[in-house]
Amino acid sequence: MTGPVFYPRSVERQLVEALEDSPVVLIHGPRQCGKTTLAQFTCAPDYLTWGGGRLTWGNSQKDRDYTYFSFDDPVTRDGVRADPTGFVASLPERVILDEVQRVPELFEAIKISVDRQRTPGRFLLTGSTNVFLVPQLSDSLAGRIEIVPLHPLTQFELTGRSHPSRPDADFLTALFGDGFPTFQCERLGRQLVERIVSGGYPAALERPTARRSANWYRDYVEALVQRDVRDMTRVRSLDVLPRLLRAAAAQTAQLFNLSSLASPFELSRPSIGDYVTLLERLFLLERLPAWHGNRLKRLVKSSKLHLTDTGLAAALLGADARALMADRTLLGQFLETFAFRELRRQASWQHTLIGFFHFRDKDGAETDIVMEQASGAVAGVEIKAAASVNRNDFRGLRKLQKAAGDRFVRGVVLYDGETAIPFGDRLHAVPMSRLWTMP
Repeated sequence: MTGPVFYPRSVERQLVEALEDSPVVLIHGPRQCGKTTLAQFTCAPDYLTWGGGRLTWGNSQKDRDYTYFSFDDPVTRDGVRADPTGFVASLPERVILDEVQRVPELFEAIKISVDRQRTPGRFLLTGSTNVFLVPQLSDSLAGRIEIVPLHPLTQFELTGRSHPSRPDADFLTALFGDGFPTFQCERLGRQLVERIVSGGYPAALERPTARRSANWYRDYVEALVQRDVRDMTRVRSLDVLPRLLRAAAAQTAQLFNLSSLASPFELSRPSIGDYVTLLERLFLLERLPAWHGNRLKRLVKSSKLHLTDTGLAAALLGADARALMADRTLLGQFLETFAFRELRRQASWQHTLIGFFHFRDKDGAETDIVMEQASGAVAGVEIKAAASVNRNDFRGLRKLQKAAGDRFVRGVVLYDGETAIPFGDRLHAVPMSRLWTMP
């Protein structure tokens, strides 16, 4: 019998560096994205990495010998709630505490323990709730914790191009660096649509058929509602959440419109707004804010709505590859979310912080994804499901270029074609596959 597939994760070096620097490290991301696997592979005493070799990452074997506790176990969870200070005092030198958001009573006890002994790498936590929206966690451990985000698998990781010995986000390096040379490659066609509906959750990808993967996604949502939502809030109408998420899936990559989302439900707009925030806390939804430049005032300020995984979105809508190819409008939405998620995930292991936005003016010119580095450098990416590109497809990028001025580095139209080619000053048409392959 073989165990689950382990995909090398590009954030592993970032995780090890965090353990060398901070007393508390949190691997932060949705359930079933690989947090526990990453923690155990990184911190088990004899874990093997890809390529057949051992990798210590500067840590001794002793330093990686962590003891594991899961708060999905009700006995452990209840014991901690009864005496959090006593539990922390009894822990071994280095521990993995899994799904720590289920025992918020623990955070103050960890803070007190760390203040007495600030040894780096003492506590490795995993959490499936967005800590930035849980003040009890973020406030208790401020200045003591380093957060390592983990997302569902990138196409970069799925194709085996993730490796600890080199920088991984080659597309982003080119986007903010030297640009894209002219090259040709094969058009993806149906393969691209299959990647979209497969998504990035490891457990779903291990299912042998698309139908069984879709079943996994639907069961995943049900389990989250019945387990995590009950822990987080006293929501009375739990049945609303899967329906609301399904409605959001149909509106992925569109401007966020609370009234439109709320209309099918017999609930107030504020109540639906609270449910949307709850889904964001579970990493199921994300609102992409609008980018604002100083030179153009006539900009749309509404955020865009994105589901955090296209495999999940497709399963919720019952859309397999054939159905998606037949519905060009929905395909365009899903492709935009797919590209956004890939870029967002790749940015999580970049050394330079990158903010994500969208751009749209009152005349309808838009850029699907705007990225801004901490230095102020701005780049834009427009997504097209077509196999060809023309000058009109760069309208929004040219408007963004004008708005950003000297801060504008590069604009790219990603499309399902065969040729990467310049389209003017710092503007390029680039095949979609370049997100995860090198020419």
